[in-house]
Amino acid sequence: MTITTERTFAAGTNSDWLIGNARLTDLSGKLLGAHVAHAGLIMFWAGATTVTEVTRFIPGVPMYEQGMTLLPHLATLGWGVGAGGEIVDTYPYFAIGMLHLVASAVLGAGGLFHVFRSPDILKNGGGQVAKFHYEWNDPKQLGLILGHHLIVLGLGAFLLVLKAMYFGGIYDSSIGDVRIISNPTLDPEIIFGYLMGMKDGSQNLLAMASVDNLEDVIGGHIWIGLILIFGGAWHIIVKPFGFIRSFLPMKNGDEILSYSLLGLALMAFISTVFVAYNTTVFPTEFYGSDRLKLANIQFFLGVVALLGFIWHRVRSVQIGVKN
Repeated sequence: MTITTERTFAAGTNSDWLIGNARLTDLSGKLLGAHVAHAGLIMFWAGATTVTEVTRFIPGVPMYEQGMTLLPHLATLGWGVGAGGEIVDTYPYFAIGMLHLVASAVLGAGGLFHVFRSPDILKNGGGQVAKFHYEWNDPKQLGLILGHHLIVLGLGAFLLVLKAMYFGGIYDSSIGDVRIISNPTLDPEIIFGYLMGMKDGSQNLLAMASVDNLEDVIGGHIWIGLILIFGGAWHIIVKPFGFIRSFLPMKNGDEILSYSLLGLALMAFISTVFVAYNTTVFPTEFYGSDRLKLANIQFFLGVVALLGFIWHRVRSVQIGVKN
């Protein structure tokens, strides 16, 4: 642990509060514990915020006028919504909030277990535990861990698909009601046309955010779910190619973290455009016509993540030079 901390300071961190989990860089077990505990904190925020918003919700007043953060998302998913976007039942929101709070307790307990009871280094635990030990310079093992993350993300995409197609449907702003999406768009030309900035045969920088029907939205989630699951299986089975490792080197924790932050920044900027322009995914009934404040928040978070990418990318270079 002392070696890790010294290396961190040598890489340019001169303040204790900036060290964070860097002190756990070479302790795969404890770093896993911190990772799980962070997930628990995020889950707790979601649960606590949802329950708090339920307790102060005023029927008949639009959610965006009440400053709601999470209830509009749940309403968009079709929970507790009637014709015209009217909120007819807040109990699903309360139940979802409580489920998140319970999950946060489970994750918190898991984090504490890995911090205090499991081996500091996973390979010392033997059995299945040792399977998830990693070294920063072992691209195959990092690919194994990345693969499992991608599969979980793919399954998450399919949760939306299942909700839309089989479990009550989702809210459609074009008809002002919740409906089942029984025929999602699977045509790759249409789906990837959005991704490539093309719609109706014309170039449009906002094409991805110009999706105007839920069939395309759910079809896109089917495609991304399949891609994530296939990509996850690929990374579990296949070691990263040499040219990939030269283009995206994986030599230390800061390098890996920088890539994650870059991806997070990209998602924030994409969501900024969706929030600002798209009323199919973000219906005006729940989010209002003026999205500037919400879009600004998304953009600001993207900038923070981008700065984090730059910070950790520079540190990774410094660590490489030092070593």
